[in-house]
Amino acid sequence: MTDLPTVRPEKPAEPLPAGTREPLSAIDVLSLLSALFAVGTLAFWGFTAWDAPWNIVVGIAAPLGALVLWGLVVSPRAVLRVHPFIRGLVELLIALSATIAWWSAGQAWIGLGYGVVAVIIGVIAGRKRLS
Repeated sequence: MTDLPTVRPEKPAEPLPAGTREPLSAIDVLSLLSALFAVGTLAFWGFTAWDAPWNIVVGIAAPLGALVLWGLVVSPRAVLRVHPFIRGLVELLIALSATIAWWSAGQAWIGLGYGVVAVIIGVIAGRKRLS
């Protein structure tokens, strides 16, 4: 037992003062811009891909559904605390829906480009959250 290392307990990190949070990083801003682009894409797709009166219904419901899902699970102040992989899956689902919307609008390259960028941003942001 003499060959075991000596372990000394460390004092836990001090919590942030009330009403403050960690400063935003560049990846946080990029993640927000990616989500906003997805919501805008779903609104554009809803208003242009459907005939009246469904274009109004889908043009409002698709981005609203994505915003509600994002606010419940992915948001920094999310209502539901879920496992980080479920959070990443929901984030990927929102990006995938925007990618499919571009694809169905006949703009496959825009959809593919956005999908690649969104996945890269999501992986970097997810790794940051897990570290």
